[in-house]
Amino acid sequence: MTETMTPATQGGRDQDFLAPAARLRGAGIGGLEELTDIQRSERLARMREGTMGSIHSWELVTAVDGPGTRMTVFLNGCPLRCLYCHNPDTFLMKDGEPVEADELLRRMKRYRNVFRASGGGITLSGGEVLMQPAFAARLLAGAKAMGIHTCIDTSGYLGRNATDEMLDNVDLVLLDVKSGDEETYKKVTGRELAPTIAFGDRLAAKGIEIWARFVLVPGLTDSPENVENVARIIERWGSVVSRVEVLPFHQMGTDKWDALKLEYKLRDTRPPEPELVESTRAIFRSHGFTVH
Repeated sequence: MTETMTPATQGGRDQDFLAPAARLRGAGIGGLEELTDIQRSERLARMREGTMGSIHSWELVTAVDGPGTRMTVFLNGCPLRCLYCHNPDTFLMKDGEPVEADELLRRMKRYRNVFRASGGGITLSGGEVLMQPAFAARLLAGAKAMGIHTCIDTSGYLGRNATDEMLDNVDLVLLDVKSGDEETYKKVTGRELAPTIAFGDRLAAKGIEIWARFVLVPGLTDSPENVENVARIIERWGSVVSRVEVLPFHQMGTDKWDALKLEYKLRDTRPPEPELVESTRAIFRSHGFTVH
């Protein structure tokens, strides 16, 4: 298999919201041992203990999922059902491929020099990484032991699954704040906003760096009042928030929803105009944030 570094486009930002299969390079689980012959009971036991996980794909990307060149691992399973989700094929943990933690750690070790030279590292994404906390904790601890920068990309909804020990091995959190308004958050995700706020509070108390992310969807999350509410939530976390990323909605996940025969309610929603993106970023800047 030939691995390709994915260059950042549009200043590295619009590509942040692309699905693994839609980016320039998605490696799937190529190069990792597939354990299809393990009995279901043993597989579940190993997932509970964290020696095995359910994986959608992995890839090498630059300036997308954290600083530098990163090995991003997409885990299966998510408790949210975001209307704009670009990875609906990660909703269910059972749909992923079983991969051993040691296999991924060996792969990470191979790229240590790349990470060091670029200021990069590993990012655990999804789906929702905290659906598989024991597996994630093992990967994070192993990466830190090798001196690799670590990051998780999460909604924070399952923040309670992250132990203090796990968070001690996390350098950066890409925290998705999907709405600042309770009703809108429920409409977008099917869940409640409070757990995300609580997780952000916890990260701030521990001094863990946050890149806050907000997906701008016309007619859904774009009202100035909602954006102001998001900014106020992020503001409470203080100096640990080193940047805010406004990610413009797009339609690149539509084919996945269709292939899975799921109802896609945003089919007629257009990407935001540049003026709306800029006015949204301006709101966050007015709160003193560095905005991308």
